[in-house]
Amino acid sequence: MKSSLRSIGDTATRFGLDTHVLRHWEDKGLLQPERDGADRRRYGDDDLVRIAVILRSKAAGMTLDQIAVLLDDDHGPRRHAVLQEHIAELDRRMAEMQLSRAMTVHAFECEAHDVTRCPGFRSTIQDVLDGTAAWPGTQALP
Repeated sequence: MKSSLRSIGDTATRFGLDTHVLRHWEDKGLLQPERDGADRRRYGDDDLVRIAVILRSKAAGMTLDQIAVLLDDDHGPRRHAVLQEHIAELDRRMAEMQLSRAMTVHAFECEAHDVTRCPGFRSTIQDVLDGTAAWPGTQALP
């Protein structure tokens, strides 16, 4: 059974995107929609799957270059390296989010007028105060 083909406008609307985004992704090699007799883009079910993968991957913090490797059949070994790096980055971000959540919960529940003077609150940021917290693009202080 042949999938139904959709216009760029219908496809963009379905995903809450502007049409220029789909054109940009096509320019980057992430999408290759069919063309009709008037050279208009026509998006099929496989294109919709690729768009969903792109959106979910971007939401997870992947770059378009990383996504291109993920979607390219010729990058098997490189795909694994890119995904391994991304998994490590997700783990780092999740750990940072857990620390941030603990700080936020303490601030919410804290009865101190100034949470920055609360010893319990300070314990949630001790790694930052000690200079042992590693931030992306920076190094901890010696």
